[in-house]
Amino acid sequence: MAAITEVRQFKNLQYIIRYPDHFDKAKKYPAILLLHGAGSRGKDIGILKNFVLLRKMPEDSPFVAILPQCFAVTWFEIFEQLIEFAGAMRGLDFVDEDRFYLTGYSMGGYATWELAMVRPEWFAAIVPICGGGMRWNAERLKNVPVWAFHGAQDEIVHIGESIDMVNAVNRCGGNAKLTVYARAAHDCWTETYSNPDVYQWLLSCAKPKDELKKPPATEI
Repeated sequence: MAAITEVRQFKNLQYIIRYPDHFDKAKKYPAILLLHGAGSRGKDIGILKNFVLLRKMPEDSPFVAILPQCFAVTWFEIFEQLIEFAGAMRGLDFVDEDRFYLTGYSMGGYATWELAMVRPEWFAAIVPICGGGMRWNAERLKNVPVWAFHGAQDEIVHIGESIDMVNAVNRCGGNAKLTVYARAAHDCWTETYSNPDVYQWLLSCAKPKDELKKPPATEI
């Protein structure tokens, strides 16, 4: 059975969910939560139906992909709802809580950094793309593997935003790395989500069992 993509609703938040080939709701699957950039805001969920992650993810990928659509000006305007949504998606019966991943680009890149710092115990790894965050809170990510991406020619979000966050995480004893595309401008997510190594890296990351039993972290 081929991969199936559905449009669903969580309260007033629309989202797309893509199930892997031969999906069996009785099994547990790794899941990727993707937060889009400003250009995909609104109430037309069709904008996300052909998103690059859905088209370029390897055909044999085991991931459930979840793409909510921001109906507000920014993710931060509806951030409490985003936290609630992420928790609900992580709690789906067929989602493996050990392998719940977060990624986002541009506006969604900023939201990725922030959501991971608010709920570090939820995510096995994160992939923030051309974003930035509050580096003074980076210690909260010391147990969350990070692979960040940025275009060196980006004039919308300066590359220093990613550099500062990655360095801050590593200074706290974390495990963060940054890939810089020397010739890329703002759109470096197309190349990133087309790279099979990104998906393999995610699958290599899983939450330790003992960490999953810890109580939720306090919100920032």
